[in-house]
Amino acid sequence: SPAPDCMGGTMKIIRHILSHARFPHPVVSIGNFDGVHVGHQEILRRVVQDAHARQGTPLVFTFHPHPLTVLRPDRPLPLILSLREKISACFTTGVYGVIVQRFTKAFSLLTAEAFVQRHLVEAIGVKKIIIGYNVSFGHDRTGRAETLLQLGDKYGFVGDVVGPIRVDSQEVSSTAVRTVLSTGDMQVVTRLLGRPYAVSGRVEKGFQRGRTIGFPTANLRPRADLLLPNGVYAVRVDVGGTLVPGVANVGFNPTFGGNKRTIEAHLFDFSADLYGQRLRVSFVEHLRGEQKFPSIQELIQQIHHDAQRARTLLCSQENRGQ
Repeated sequence: SPAPDCMGGTMKIIRHILSHARFPHPVVSIGNFDGVHVGHQEILRRVVQDAHARQGTPLVFTFHPHPLTVLRPDRPLPLILSLREKISACFTTGVYGVIVQRFTKAFSLLTAEAFVQRHLVEAIGVKKIIIGYNVSFGHDRTGRAETLLQLGDKYGFVGDVVGPIRVDSQEVSSTAVRTVLSTGDMQVVTRLLGRPYAVSGRVEKGFQRGRTIGFPTANLRPRADLLLPNGVYAVRVDVGGTLVPGVANVGFNPTFGGNKRTIEAHLFDFSADLYGQRLRVSFVEHLRGEQKFPSIQELIQQIHHDAQRARTLLCSQENRGQ
């Protein structure tokens, strides 16, 4: 299914690669790409660069659902991005196509060599594969970067290994991003991802309590796992392509006895009706943890304080060009 790209052409999401027509001179990267962090971006930058140099096709080969959710269903893995967001982030790097391979128990039994032969050599006709140094694939994850290089010699493609990539001496990985996200250190998260952590979702009707206390909020049902600690954040909200500054609460609303985890975003100087719209909330800074207030009046005072802090912080960032 094609998606429009910023160059006016089309980008492709390919779900049935075994029956798909061949691409000219394919350059491919394989992996889960959860987060599409700066390490992934460097790999995909090289895929695009290499493909363009050969008049070829830059492709991403990824898996859905995440293999660990299939192989270890008793230990759910929280994902940084939904599939839709992951595909979108891949396309921003300039790749032409994202191949989404359905990951099943049966697929997991393919050996590393059978996977490469069937899906990359025979189906795609791959000419070059660029991978992260810690990639694993095939049954029992026995395929490693060196396996791919050896299989390249056997099947006639070139293998190239990237990484590790470091930011502030920290090695970048999806696991590292999840760990830092759980602490709420959004500045470090932004550096690891190369952009602020963001969550998309549709605005649904809430209890409309914010309206009654002077802070109307958009209540979001997020599409992806919410990896943040509960609390209040300075945010920027993408409303139809316009970034609107605001403040958001992630959590259960303990002052009102809430029991469902939500994102409630208050957009500064904004009054349009957002019900049913799809918004993307970027989390810039964690201002404080969630707390229960003894009275509504004290909650209102705190929200005023939070909103002022968020305004000041977002404004100073803008002035610094961030």
